[in-house]
Amino acid sequence: MTNMQYLPIKEFVELGFLQEVNRQFFHPLGLALEVAINMETGERTLSGIQDYREDPEGMVFSDLSDGEATLRATAVATLQRTKAAHRSASLGWVMQPIGNKR
Repeated sequence: MTNMQYLPIKEFVELGFLQEVNRQFFHPLGLALEVAINMETGERTLSGIQDYREDPEGMVFSDLSDGEATLRATAVATLQRTKAAHRSASLGWVMQPIGNKR
């Protein structure tokens, strides 16, 4: 058995995963995954899920017009395409179907 590997939350944010999981999944549902930063240590933690499900429009970022947001979205999309190709070839699916025991 191999040791479990963890992605540091700081890297999760910097690589665009937080932005994209919120933009693509949580925000349209009226939810937002939140990261807190300890001002003394700089440590980042997943601090909770903001819940605005009663808002019919869901949530939106105040601004995604900067080039950094575009770069993060592009990097995540590239990784998604790469993973999708490998998963499809080796597993026969990209998103694991419900009921799959693998």
